Amino acid sequence: MKFTLGVALSPLDQLTELARTAEECGFTSIGLPDSLFYMKSQSADYPYTPDGSRFWGPETPWVDPLIAAASMSAVTTTLRFYTNVLKLGSRNPLLLARQVGSIANMSGNRFGFGVGIGWAPEEFEWCGVPYAKRGARVDEMIEVIKLVLDGGMVEYHGEFYDFDPLQMSPAPTERVPFYIGGHTGPALRRAARGGDGWTSAMMKFDQLTETIATLRALRAEYDRADEPFEIQAVCIDRHGRDGYQDLADAGVTDTIVVPWLFDGIGFDGELAAKQDSLRRFAEKYIADPIVAAS
Repeated sequence: MKFTLGVALSPLDQLTELARTAEECGFTSIGLPDSLFYMKSQSADYPYTPDGSRFWGPETPWVDPLIAAASMSAVTTTLRFYTNVLKLGSRNPLLLARQVGSIANMSGNRFGFGVGIGWAPEEFEWCGVPYAKRGARVDEMIEVIKLVLDGGMVEYHGEFYDFDPLQMSPAPTERVPFYIGGHTGPALRRAARGGDGWTSAMMKFDQLTETIATLRALRAEYDRADEPFEIQAVCIDRHGRDGYQDLADAGVTDTIVVPWLFDGIGFDGELAAKQDSLRRFAEKYIADPIVAAS
């Protein structure tokens, strides 16, 4: 099983050094979160907390995940990066295709595109995009971005996006993997139908195992059961070697962790303390790899 370092809510001036240390310690990837802005009042519940409230405030630090990936890839050589997840619904697919292709090329194909729809109506409306029909629009966005990234002269004529032949060069020299986020039925179908993997928000183990079973059934339905498929998980009630073994046995391929939280260090803790936490975590769980039971 692989380990991804989650860097959400960390001060921005720590990110490149955390990337260097994560690579030295043997982490496979860094997961990069996405938030456009903090609206004073929210018109919809945040879907991943019990009471629908946000666990960050207006002063919480965020960085555009695509810019963060470019910056962190410049100081590393093997570490991978993926958005966890970028909210597609409020953005433009052609602009994103240019950005994703640029990062894939400049990082040496070390970027994976984790995508979701977005939960806040304000992010859509205030960026000039309707909240209505967001799922269908995102499905087209994924098609457009994949089409453009494959290279060559392409055109698209859909319900929401329509353009005549165009080309973006250079295309990535390897296919960019797409990881689909979301816990709803439509999101799981989207992942099973066209994703290279599925990525979770915070989940308990029982919910996670049920979701993995659903994904397996859906992938069989789409005749994709034998294709490689990542399960990237944030599990809030399985930790330690036995816990990570449980996750691997359940089918998780990539566990997203924030080691300094286990050591009582906050998101805004000192960089050196976080680096020490990464080294301790790596000694316990990465130096002696966890392998799923056959």
